[in-house]
Parts: sequence; C-alpha cells; structure tokens
Amino acid sequence: MSGEASAPGVSPRAPRPGTQKSSGAVTKKGDRATKEKPVTVLQPVGEEEPKNPEEYQCTGVLETDFAELCTRSGYTDFPKVVPRPRPHPAFVPSASMSEKPALDDQRLSGSCSLNSLESKYVFFRPTVQVELEPEDKSVKEVFIRGWKVEERILGIFSKCLPPLSQLQAINLWKVGLTDKTLTAFIALLPLCAPTLRKVSLEGNPLPEQSYHKLMALDSTISHLSLRNNDIDDHGAQLLGQALSTLHSCNRSLVSLNLGFNHIGDAGAGYIADGLRLNRALLWLSLAHNRIQDQGALKLAEVLRPFELTHTEVVERRRLLLEKGSQERSRSPSSSRHGDSKGEKNPFTGVSNVALSEKPDKTPATKTLKGLGKKKDKSGDGAKREEKPGSGQSPTQGTLKKDDAKASKGKVTIPEQKPNKGKGPKIGNKEKRSFLLESELVSEPSEVVNPLLEPVEHREGKVFMPGNRVLLHLNLTRNRITEVGLEGFLATVQHQAQFSKSKSAAKGPVGLLCLSLAKNYFSPQCPTYTMIQELMLPRDPISKAKPREEEPAAAST
Repeated sequence: MSGEASAPGVSPRAPRPGTQKSSGAVTKKGDRATKEKPVTVLQPVGEEEPKNPEEYQCTGVLETDFAELCTRSGYTDFPKVVPRPRPHPAFVPSASMSEKPALDDQRLSGSCSLNSLESKYVFFRPTVQVELEPEDKSVKEVFIRGWKVEERILGIFSKCLPPLSQLQAINLWKVGLTDKTLTAFIALLPLCAPTLRKVSLEGNPLPEQSYHKLMALDSTISHLSLRNNDIDDHGAQLLGQALSTLHSCNRSLVSLNLGFNHIGDAGAGYIADGLRLNRALLWLSLAHNRIQDQGALKLAEVLRPFELTHTEVVERRRLLLEKGSQERSRSPSSSRHGDSKGEKNPFTGVSNVALSEKPDKTPATKTLKGLGKKKDKSGDGAKREEKPGSGQSPTQGTLKKDDAKASKGKVTIPEQKPNKGKGPKIGNKEKRSFLLESELVSEPSEVVNPLLEPVEHREGKVFMPGNRVLLHLNLTRNRITEVGLEGFLATVQHQAQFSKSKSAAKGPVGLLCLSLAKNYFSPQCPTYTMIQELMLPRDPISKAKPREEEPAAAST
C-alpha cells in the first residue's frame, strides 16, 4: 500500500517539473497578461484623462471650472477658490493688553487635536483667492499666495481664466515661479479678457531675471509690480531697455514698482536711459534699493533738458528726413484741385502744402468776389424790374436757378452770394478746413517719436526738453546724500519754472510727487527743505488735505 501510495504520489510528481515549466510559462504569460491588461485595457482611460480638460467647456464660474479641470487633470487634492478676506475694521480691544497673553495661553492650553489645529490654521492652506464685483459677483482680481504654481496648474488657468469677462488683475506672491513657468504665464495673459491690466509678481526671484518679457511691445499690461525679486543691475538693464531704446518704446505700461530689490547706481542709470524716450510711464518706485548719488544724478538729469548723444542726433536727423519725404509724397494728393506750382518745391516739407494753398485760394476768393458782384447786379436789376410789375415772371426764377447751378459748379459755398463783404471770410474758412484736412493727412494716428520733439541748440549741442510725463518718483530708503539732492533740486526748480510758463498748458509739466525720505542726509538739510517747499504746491494730495479740513474748521 505504501508502494501503491507512493506510485500515485510519485506519478503526479514526475510530470510536475514539466508542468512547472509549463505552468511557469503559463504564469509568465499570465503575468504578461496581467501586465498587459492595464496597458491595453486601462491605457485608454489614462489617455482620456488629460484629454477631458480640453473637452470641458468652461461656464465662466471660476470655482466650478477650476475644480472640474483639476479633477479631470488627475489632482486629488487641489486648492479651493474662496473669496478674498476683507480687512478687519478698526480693532477695539475688549480687554487690556496685560490680559491678552493670559487669554492666548488659555486658548493654546485647550484641545490640541488634529482637527482643532486644522481648523485654526485653515488660513495657511493653499487657496485661490478672488475679489468679486459687488454688483454681479463676477471675478475682478485673482490672488495666489504662498504655494507653488506648476506649469500644469498654469495650463488649467489658461482655460478657466479667459471666460472671466471682468478680470482686471492677477497677483502671484511667492509662488515659486521659474523662467519656464514665467514664459507659460506670459503666454496666458493675451488669452484673458481685455480688461486685464494689472500684474503683480512679488517674491518670485528668477535666475535669468527675465521680467522684461512682461513689457514687450505687444504687451497690454498697464500696472506691473516686481517687488522683492532680488533684481540687480543686470535685471534693471533689461527693464530699462524694455522701457525704451533708440528704435522701440513701451507705450502701455503706466506704473512700475521695483521696490525692495538690489538695484544700484548702474541699474538706476539703465532705468534713466529707459526714461529718455519713454512717454508712457507715470509712476515709478525704486524704494528700498541701493542707489547712491551717481544713480540719483542720472535719474534727475533725465527729468530736465538733457543733451542728445551722437547716435540720438543721427537718428533724429533720419526721422526728420523720413517725415519730410512722407509729407512731400502726400502733398500732391492733398493739392489735386489746385495748381501744380506747389509740387515744384520738393524740399519745403510741410510748408509745401501751405505754399500750394495760396495759388488755389486766391483765385477762389477772386471768383467769389466777381460772382458776388455779378449776382448783386443781377439781383438789383431783378428788383428794379419787379417794382413796376405786381408779380414775378417764371423766367426770372429759372434764371436764378441757373445762376445757382453755375455758382455751385464754380464755388463750393453758394450761400454767401448776396453778401458782398463776406468774400474774404469765406476764403479764411475754406483755408482753415483745408489746413485741418492737410494736418489730418500729414500727421499719423501713432504717438510722435520723442526725438521729433522741439529741441534747443546750445553751443553746437542739441538739448531735448526732458521727460515731463513721469508724475511720481519714489526713492525712499536708498543711499542718496546731499550731492544727489542737488541734482533733484535743479530738476524741481526747472519744472516749477516751466509750469508757470505759457507753454505748460500744452502738455505735462513734470513731477507732482517726489519721495526722498530715509536716505543718507539729515531731514533738516537745506536742500531737502527747498525741494519740499517747491513740491508742496505741486502735490495734489497735499492740496486736497486743507479742503477736507475746511468744513470741520467752519463747523467749529
């Protein structure tokens, strides 16, 4: 029995090595099958997940769209869209300051479970804060603070932000931007609503300092804040070139905040070079930097008449020749109805049009006078003929109609026929309209290049009037001494004198607010005191304060 028992026991064991191989092959195939099944069967599901966000159509509700797109992109834990907390009203303590630590100790000595800690520190969770319009509750501003924004999150924002029709500002504070994610963020901006004008990227230092890409020629950003980004002189050079160069200029940026960076004298010089030909920037902050007297003098110099460099003079001459050639090419088309005498002088520029007007207008006035005299005579004859007769013959009416037709063919304004003394006035009106039309044709709708502004020639040098468009300059907490103050005093004195002149009514008059406090000079410095006295009547905020105090004084 033992042999019989061993035989069946051995007989099944004998083929087991073979079966183990076959079973091993089967198990390997099974393993392959199990490995291939999720690839073949589950792969389409995995491929559909990144495609689903593209198929999703955003509704314009940021909270719903962002959550749905994050879920379809594979995020299990993603930030929530919450309203931005409003600032608290004035704090009214219910207990004395000595009792406050005791109350805090009592709160901390309470339950310290995980749920209580999470509820207490929910403020530190990553969120997407939004500020809503009070009327229709549409998203006006987006705030992301303190958590890293990856490129995939920016891809989600590129889909859910464009439907927001009232979006005005995007604020990214310490979100770990890189040069790659900054490029993706810049590509997102044109997709957003045309109302988006404000961008704040604070606390995001970049190795390549490529912030100047936000100020490209096709950029629509009006307000840009780059505080606390470790921008040094190299980054300031790139930003200064983005403000303006000899052949390009940013025309959309209105305010630029470069506070709390590492910009020194060289960087301030690059920013000043950008202000030479920029006529769009109104507000500039360089507070909390490392600017000393040399950089301060360069900034002050560009705000008053400064000398053009050789390359700028050459470019100015080229622009003048180009403008003159364009006006000469347009002058024949503007004087088609006149004589060809105005086309014979190709070197007169704009005056060519004025010269071509004279032979055109003098015959017109003469014909007007001649027609007026003839028609007055005919009118007198008609009146004399009408006196003996009681009625008017039909032939007289036809004669008057024919005269009117003839006068319409010769003169553009037939209404002035009966009046003899209005002939010259008609010519003046025609001349004014003609001049207006010629100005519209000759002057393009584009902004005039600053190099074509009126200049002053002194001792063989060309001086521009300086940048009078910048209204606010903040240089608080730098390293400026009394030497740098002398440059700003000369600038403020010149701008104050210019604002009193008659030509000041034609355009901007310069700085209205200049902040120089907390630098390396005494607040009682005479130069600083003179600057404050000159700037006080120009500052609109200081002018508004007495007006607000007047009702209170009157009531007392």
